[in-house]
Amino acid sequence: MTDPFARHPVNQASVLAGHNAVLTDEALLGALDAYAGEDASALVTSLTPLGWVAGSAEAREHGVLANSYPPALKTLDRFGDRIDEVEFHPSWHWCMRTSLEHGMGATAWTSDEPLPHVRRAAGYIAWAAIEPGHICPMTMTYAAVPALGASPELDALLSPGLGSTEYDFGLRPLADKRGLLAGMGMTEKQGGSDVRTNVTVATAQDDGSYSIRGHKWFTSAPMNDVFLILAQAPGGLTCFLLPRICPDGSRNKIAIMRLKDKLGNKSNASSELEFHDAFAWRLGQEGAGVRTIIEMVAATRLDCVLGSAALMRRCVAEATWHAAQRSAFGGLLIDKPAMSNVLADMAIESEAATHIGLRLALAVERPDDEHERALRRMALPLAKFWVCKRASFLAAEALEVFGGNGYAEESGMPLLFRESPLNSIWEGSGNVNALDVLRVLQKVPEGVEAWHTEVSLAGDSRLTDAVVEVQKVLANLSDAASAEYSARWITARMAVLLQASLLIRHSPSFVADAFVTSRVLGNHAGVFGTLPPGLDTDAIVRRALPKA
Repeated sequence: MTDPFARHPVNQASVLAGHNAVLTDEALLGALDAYAGEDASALVTSLTPLGWVAGSAEAREHGVLANSYPPALKTLDRFGDRIDEVEFHPSWHWCMRTSLEHGMGATAWTSDEPLPHVRRAAGYIAWAAIEPGHICPMTMTYAAVPALGASPELDALLSPGLGSTEYDFGLRPLADKRGLLAGMGMTEKQGGSDVRTNVTVATAQDDGSYSIRGHKWFTSAPMNDVFLILAQAPGGLTCFLLPRICPDGSRNKIAIMRLKDKLGNKSNASSELEFHDAFAWRLGQEGAGVRTIIEMVAATRLDCVLGSAALMRRCVAEATWHAAQRSAFGGLLIDKPAMSNVLADMAIESEAATHIGLRLALAVERPDDEHERALRRMALPLAKFWVCKRASFLAAEALEVFGGNGYAEESGMPLLFRESPLNSIWEGSGNVNALDVLRVLQKVPEGVEAWHTEVSLAGDSRLTDAVVEVQKVLANLSDAASAEYSARWITARMAVLLQASLLIRHSPSFVADAFVTSRVLGNHAGVFGTLPPGLDTDAIVRRALPKA
């Protein structure tokens, strides 16, 4: 008699866990070699503990739980007094604590390690996709520090706490906390990205502080300790710093109206805030709000690139891992030519994203280098536009590798797919960044020259005609309307050419050739699995496959 409880034959891949997400990522190791030079070995050693955590079953489980049990707003306490606090699942706190312990917050600004921003960028790529929601407060904390440079007093007061590796959750006076976290609130209902239309008002007080009255439409992580916001002062749009707890120990007059119900990023408590004569310090001069906040924008845009690169890497790792163990039509999926083409195509996209992310992190290390400053100004909006756009396409394709299994939550792929559009929206959507590229092209000649220099460093004639093509398009833009109409094409093309140059210089030839042949010389219209014949797709796929 057949046992009804006997297991059916299993043709399923094991869970991707028990590996080191740093040491088994050949593309990431190659990028560290390229941009860290003689310090690469030290950085790998420093990142190895994080790699083991990122590749663990424990981290995977915490990521799932933090999203399965999203935060809850607690407006009032048991006595009916307003408290405006958010409660999180323990797995959220585990992710936050682990991130800070491994330097994913603002530690890079205070670290005496070699190339701390490159180290953080590499760690971000290895770690962020484990639970993308908690990465938002990591990014805002990291990005707040350069903006504090506009006020030496506030910088001295807050930067040590923001650079701490300790997670000290809860609303208490700033001086009583072992570590601080920062948030930001820029957009309002009526303006969105057009922050110059902000209507929140700041009124100067006799003690030098300001009183803030108004609202913010999107403020993530409302349990963070301080927030950078923009408000209209008598002198114009100005940047301010609001603490959740005022210097006298009282709760600031910040009301959390509701938490956003979002497509993804469920673990992160994105909120709508109202300020009812809230206490604030001015950061920078009145009327200089955009100029003050620009360094924070640059840092958050870099993290958008790194976050998308992290999602790509996780998707490619999951897809290749599955394909290496799943049998279909007489053999392993990974050995089927059509699947090999898909996996290789995704792998080179991921490697290109990794390289441009770490290259930009290297530029942060060299603030006094004219070329690096100019490259950062040009390449950040390029990379932000292109890499973040590509993440959604890649996540959808990686999910499809699993077939129906990929559509099931337990595979982990739906979570990655839902996260994939976020970085393209955050800190300026596609059009905002493409138009920023146009501003650089029209007003920052040193930025254009830095891009051209970087592309030319490849010394590859295959890129020459493509560069000329871009130059011809730019020369034929007759007016502002035609320039804006073509902004996305220009941005995408310039980003691909920069990625191609980086891969030619620093990746194996079989990776660079596949990228150049398909993205520069061919017509790769966003459909993965369309690499032309003659490329070593097997070598590309084996390079991307995690090793347990």
